[in-house]
Amino acid sequence: MNIEQIVDFAHATTTPEHYRPAPEKILKGDPEQSVRNHYASPCSQFNAGIWEGAVGQWTVNYSEHEYCEILQGVSVLRDAEGNAKTLRAGDRFVIPAGFSGTWEVLEACRKVYVLFEQAPS
Repeated sequence: MNIEQIVDFAHATTTPEHYRPAPEKILKGDPEQSVRNHYASPCSQFNAGIWEGAVGQWTVNYSEHEYCEILQGVSVLRDAEGNAKTLRAGDRFVIPAGFSGTWEVLEACRKVYVLFEQAPS
């Protein structure tokens, strides 16, 4: 292992993958999204990159633990009981595995994500 294996997001040339949530998960808008997964561990349990989302709302069910840092835009994360947290540029947080609710993008959003997917026991 040497310095060449360091993943520098500022210089990464990862091709974006464009997608939308499954139609049955979309609650409003046309939440087109893209992800640049700059790093995937050899075991496939750890990933990190940049996510971007357009205005819209969809349901989420997290099987992974996710650290997020909002770089731009505004989103609202709601739990299954309807409690809400507004997320803005500069916010840093972790969404634990098992969280379910909705993600709503109010202003086009960009975030750094770090995911850890536990292996089934």
